[in-house]
Amino acid sequence: MECIVLAGGLGTRLRGVIGDAPKCMAPVNDKPFLHYLFDVLEQQGCTRVILSLGYRHEVPLEWLDTQQRSFAIDHVIETEPLGTGGGISLALGKAQDADVAVLNGDTMFIVQLNDMFMFHKQQQSVTTLALKQMINFDRYGVVKTDERSIITAFEEKKQYDSGLINGGVYVINKEALYAKQLPQKYSFEKDYLEAFVNEGKFYGYESQGYFIDIGIPVDYEQAHADFKTLFA
Repeated sequence: MECIVLAGGLGTRLRGVIGDAPKCMAPVNDKPFLHYLFDVLEQQGCTRVILSLGYRHEVPLEWLDTQQRSFAIDHVIETEPLGTGGGISLALGKAQDADVAVLNGDTMFIVQLNDMFMFHKQQQSVTTLALKQMINFDRYGVVKTDERSIITAFEEKKQYDSGLINGGVYVINKEALYAKQLPQKYSFEKDYLEAFVNEGKFYGYESQGYFIDIGIPVDYEQAHADFKTLFA
């Protein structure tokens, strides 16, 4: 199982809390957020991780030198910001498998990846999104699916009483993405998912696993409390 971790984020909204560190290296209980992501990937049986790095890439690379993990670790570096899609496409260039998991380096969504891969292959999905049921939120858009779990629409961010959100964990078929011949710099969400959703080849895999996005200070602080129990 190959997994790409998008770890090039600037952490602009956390700058007052974590300084100029990249978001993936934001300390949570004296360990970088990436440490906990690696723990989860190890537990899930991931065999190879490809880090997609950008802003201050030397920080995670120095930290990697201290790590002994059960999976192989490789990386790519964006010499200029390529957007979420560009970062994924760059890292997929080093992927050996046809279908690869992709995770955000600032989000913890504990999904059963083996089950998600099985679902992805059974459905012959081009890209599968891990979806999380949320209530009373306005930070995320909503993902609509039909009775077969095919994604039919992406709705904009606004206040919702409830709905399924894109949890930032994907299984992507590499050749299908490359076949779209997207530019070097693009948004995975806007220029790929939203642009091609009407083809009916994207599927939603609903998970009730733990979810937190540390992109804003209040949730970053919440992660400190949660991880004491989750990773005890």
